[in-house]
Amino acid sequence: MKEYDFALIFKLNSPHLNPEEYCDQLYEAGCDDALIGVGKTGYIALDFIREADSGLDAIQSAINNVKSVLPDAELVHISPDLVGVKELANIFQCSRQNIQKLVKKTTFPNPAYQGYQVIWHLADVLNWYADQDYPVNRELLEVAQLTISINSKIACKNYQSQVSEDTVNRLVVA
Repeated sequence: MKEYDFALIFKLNSPHLNPEEYCDQLYEAGCDDALIGVGKTGYIALDFIREADSGLDAIQSAINNVKSVLPDAELVHISPDLVGVKELANIFQCSRQNIQKLVKKTTFPNPAYQGYQVIWHLADVLNWYADQDYPVNRELLEVAQLTISINSKIACKNYQSQVSEDTVNRLVVA
C-alpha cells in the first residue's frame, strides 16, 4: 500500500449544521486518518494521509466516508492543486531562491495565475520536474493529476449554466 496526502473541502448545504458535531461520526466512518478543520462557517475540510493501492482509490474512499456521514455535503475543492513558490520550496525541500531559478527557465510551466503572487498547478510543475530527470514523489504526482482534473470538473459544473459548452469550445479553438 502507498500513502496519499490530500485534502477535501466540502460545503455543507444545510446552514444549520455545525460541522464540529460530526467529527466523531466522521472518525467512526473511516476518516480516522484525517485532520478535520471546521474554521469557515458552512464548510468542513479534511486533510488525509490515506493508505491505498492508488490515488484514485484513496480519494474516492475518503469522499465516500465523508458522504456516508454528510450525504448532502458538496465537494468544492481538492488539494494539492494550486501552489506558489513557498509551497514548491517545501515540496522539493529547497530554498525559495532555488525555485525562483527554476521558474526563470524558458521550459518551466506557465503559471495558472500571474499577479502579486504567481501560482501554478502542481501537476504541471511535477510533470516538468520529472521531465528534467529530477526525482519526483510518484504518489504526490498521481494525486496532483487527479486534483487538477477533479477541480476542473467542479469548476465546469459550477459555471456550466452561465456559458454554453459550444461557446467555450469556440473560444478555446479560436
